Amino acid sequence: MSTALSFSVQREIQLRFLCPEDIDEVKKLCTEWFPIEYPDTWYQEITSNPKFYSLAATFQSRIVGIVVAEVKLLSSLNKEDADILAPQFPSTSQVAYILSLGVVVDFRKHGIASLLLDSLIQSLTTKERSNCKAVYLHVLATNHIAIRFYERRRFKAHSFLPYYYSIQGKPRDAYLYVIYLNGGKAPWSFIDYMMQCGEVVTKLQPCALPSQIIRTVRGWICRLLAGATSNYSS
Repeated sequence: MSTALSFSVQREIQLRFLCPEDIDEVKKLCTEWFPIEYPDTWYQEITSNPKFYSLAATFQSRIVGIVVAEVKLLSSLNKEDADILAPQFPSTSQVAYILSLGVVVDFRKHGIASLLLDSLIQSLTTKERSNCKAVYLHVLATNHIAIRFYERRRFKAHSFLPYYYSIQGKPRDAYLYVIYLNGGKAPWSFIDYMMQCGEVVTKLQPCALPSQIIRTVRGWICRLLAGATSNYSS
């Protein structure tokens, strides 16, 4: 698209919620965008059930992008997703799961995906949604374009999920990405615990422990941190 057309597109983009009349159009788009086949009941649900946040970006009445998300109780999450919040958050805490986010090829790189994602996050940071502590999603490990997009939007990789998807009968790996909001926090990792221990030891005064013990403990922690960082990076 030319710069002039791009500006025109941005001015004419409108947002609205999906409705049952959109099923055929949404089904066609999802078939083009995603390697996963959704059942007809899924399209019926996302276009009519109010539990879904199903938002469309339209250009001259044509749907050019959609985002579909669902707010869930922490206690209802699948095992592989259940640890996205730190342990101090109760099981009644909520999280939002992005089921789909896509934009028509000819309309990509014009901020439409960001507009849809921003609209979703804005709806989740209201006073009424203060109990929603995170937004998360699954992405194919080989979908580098999507991964870069979410990382630019401050999502963080939370876990690697081997063989998470089955696409055309073949197992495919995935990542779980998450962004925290409304005071939500991630669980502490081993490295977080070790760094905290290192900070505590560093703050100890010489009179608290013999200097030799302090040096020994500091050296031990540094070696553990170095090893953990190396393993994490690999």
